[in-house]
Amino acid sequence: MSLFGDKIRLTVKGASHAEKLSVDIEGLPKGFKLDFQKILTQMERRAPGRSHVATPRKEPDYPEILSGVEDMVTTGETLSMIIKNTNQHSKDYSSLKVCPRPGHADYTAFVKYGGKLDMSGGGPFSGRMMAPVVFAGEVCRQILNEKYGIDIVSHITQIADVKDKRFNDVKIDATLYDKLKNDSFPTIDSDSKASMINAIEDAMKEKDSVGGIVECAILNMPKGVGGPIFDSVESVISSAMFSIPACKGIEFGAGFESATMKGSENNDEFCYENGEVVTKTNNCGGILGGITNGMPIVFRVAFKPTPSIAKIQNTVNLETKENTTIEIVGRHDPCIVTRVASIVEAMAAIAIINMI
Repeated sequence: MSLFGDKIRLTVKGASHAEKLSVDIEGLPKGFKLDFQKILTQMERRAPGRSHVATPRKEPDYPEILSGVEDMVTTGETLSMIIKNTNQHSKDYSSLKVCPRPGHADYTAFVKYGGKLDMSGGGPFSGRMMAPVVFAGEVCRQILNEKYGIDIVSHITQIADVKDKRFNDVKIDATLYDKLKNDSFPTIDSDSKASMINAIEDAMKEKDSVGGIVECAILNMPKGVGGPIFDSVESVISSAMFSIPACKGIEFGAGFESATMKGSENNDEFCYENGEVVTKTNNCGGILGGITNGMPIVFRVAFKPTPSIAKIQNTVNLETKENTTIEIVGRHDPCIVTRVASIVEAMAAIAIINMI
């Protein structure tokens, strides 16, 4: 069981090869009409088995709402939802109880839980745990859009050494937003997508995997959200992003490039536009002093290569206390980044709705 949020509280339960996954969402407003088709679209973007460069595990990922909604209108009570797992191959993971996979949580879970936790498919550490999160995130996104006009969009800005164009972080064109919002492999440049697929295919041929970066923008964000120190918008969003398995870094605006700039280059100068204070650039990523300034919140999230690879790797046998090797079998993503855009957007929505 894992919890997130204060105003809108999420409780996620289950494991990759458990009978089901679930999420409870507390604190939702009463009387809000949900668009179930939009929820299904986002679930589809994340779901496995939809591409030759993703895991072949096929799961319907159909959300069954048990409570908190009547005729798709929120009742104000806890919204409870389950997703049934239907396509597990637990026998593929029988050796992992004593031989931890490099790059996975097998060893640290063994230390913490004394070897009693079922790690089939990654157990509760699996990216599969993000399926109920995408459901909850889309519920939050719909509320944010209806009440505040907030939109959230992302694209894959890098896989391996192949890069896509970055967002214009001052203003994102509505046409681009429409192009990206429902794409399961969103890129700004179609040529970049083709090259990214080639990079993944090359890794697959080598029995290896690759990582990448997703860039996300939160649009029409009200000014004045957040606060200093522990209430900063960056810290809350970062906490949400690091809840995604395989996330290894995040940067806002110019991010680490800021370290190479001079103050005169990094500072975003103010001006009036249509009677509103805006900035000419957006190196701060829409946040100053932990508080939103009304510009798009733009950030990038880095994900490591999938640790489950078919190459023979060195490990240890925790039972015999000897060095050994491991050859991982099963169905795995050669690059998880192809399925993570909807998760980043969902986590962004969950973070923002808890701050607004």
